[in-house]
Amino acid sequence: VQLQASGGGLVQAGGSLRLSCVASGSISSMNTMAWYRQGPGKQRELLAGITSGGITNYEDSVQGRCTISRDNAKNTVHLQMNSLQPEDTGVYYCTLRKLGYPKTYWGQGTQVTVSS
Repeated sequence: VQLQASGGGLVQAGGSLRLSCVASGSISSMNTMAWYRQGPGKQRELLAGITSGGITNYEDSVQGRCTISRDNAKNTVHLQMNSLQPEDTGVYYCTLRKLGYPKTYWGQGTQVTVSS
């Protein structure tokens, strides 16, 4: 399984970005895709996840500001981020985990920088 994330960049506080991640390879139709963030000097944290059936979950700090969505036909997951703040700065990673398998696949990450 390979994951290719894109959409990061530099944005001013209050702005928006839409991240995308395309999965390829041996992908089960039953899986969960998610976005993590690793800020400077911080541990990697889960931001949002979505199952292949469309069930979503969000970390409290992004609830209401971010929307995770997916296109199963294109094996793609998106993260729409609004009202970005400097503390949202970090490397954003997408992941995929197949139902019934313990392994989590990670993409290479995309940098998001929010200026004040």
